[in-house]
Amino acid sequence: MLESLLLAAHMLVSIGLIILVLLHSAKGGGMSDMFGGGMGPISQVPVMERNLDRLTIAVAIVFGITTFWLTLIR
Repeated sequence: MLESLLLAAHMLVSIGLIILVLLHSAKGGGMSDMFGGGMGPISQVPVMERNLDRLTIAVAIVFGITTFWLTLIR
């Protein structure tokens, strides 16, 4: 039961991490521009990118934790 719940959480976190990484802008712009990353005032762009970075790091940490626990359970 625990393994199934942890595996489901791991799958959701994996999909979320993929989406967050794709939202990051590259040198020439990225998908984050679609959601206003490049359209706002110059002072707001770094804040939005910084928040996206923080969210990506948090989801990556959760991904690492779920990976670690899945390896311990199996």
